[in-house]
Amino acid sequence: MLEHLEEHGDFNFFFNPSKCAQCGGRCCTGESGYIFVTPKEIQNIAEFLGVEFEQFCQNFVKKVGYRYSLREISEGGDVYSCVFFKDGACQIYPKRPAQCVNFPFWDCYKEDFRDLLKECIGVVEK
Repeated sequence: MLEHLEEHGDFNFFFNPSKCAQCGGRCCTGESGYIFVTPKEIQNIAEFLGVEFEQFCQNFVKKVGYRYSLREISEGGDVYSCVFFKDGACQIYPKRPAQCVNFPFWDCYKEDFRDLLKECIGVVEK
């Protein structure tokens, strides 16, 4: 069983990425927030979609201080989703930003991952 679980040294949980197909993208939807991207990631996603860099930035990116974030779409109420999360799937999965690739191994979950256990069915306590 453990051979299918990912682990990072400082975290008190394992992650089973095979559960991603079953959850419906709970990490891609929820409260409003930021999906930070670097200029290189923006370029890679734009190329993947066949969109000019400038057009991509105008349509899908917002500036947040000195950083950049992918835009969100309101799903109603307090629920938002990444602009590239459609029909229960990430439309840019092969080129998704590092923030998405690294989930759920985010620093905010090193000490306390109780909320993460509620959100992500792929997280298993060590």
